Amino acid sequence: MFYKYFSTRTFVKIKNMTKRKSVKKKYLTLWARCDNVSRVMEMEQIGRRAFLYDFYGELLTEHQKEVYEDVVQNDMSLGEIAEEFGISRQGVHDLIRRCDRILDGYEQKLHLVERFRKTKEDVRRIRKLSFGENGGERNADEMKTDMEKIREISERILEEL
Repeated sequence: MFYKYFSTRTFVKIKNMTKRKSVKKKYLTLWARCDNVSRVMEMEQIGRRAFLYDFYGELLTEHQKEVYEDVVQNDMSLGEIAEEFGISRQGVHDLIRRCDRILDGYEQKLHLVERFRKTKEDVRRIRKLSFGENGGERNADEMKTDMEKIREISERILEEL
């Protein structure tokens, strides 16, 4: 069996490649799932780029900032940016990749985004503990254990700062 991929996201099942007599369309839902996964991954990459730019964007050159801002914050295509700055699409692509590497390098060395996310999660846990795990009435023992957990989390946050 041979499956041929067409741009309409359909696969055509071809039994005999030489004669191509019997062609039967078959829609595979697996590709729809893969497409959704790739969209989620793309959204995660956009979010990661936005965080990295927020934390380390000022360390880029003015030209790099302008181009990267157009990609991350203004959601412009490579062609639009290339036309705006008078450079090729390949040049824009290379510049974005270079900026990604630079910002990733800063994150690997400084870990500011990672620390921010951990601290944010710790604050969420403190907030949840302050209102109670189940949101209902608590006795004195439960309140005491929650306060101990809050102290532990807050001490860890202060040590990391």
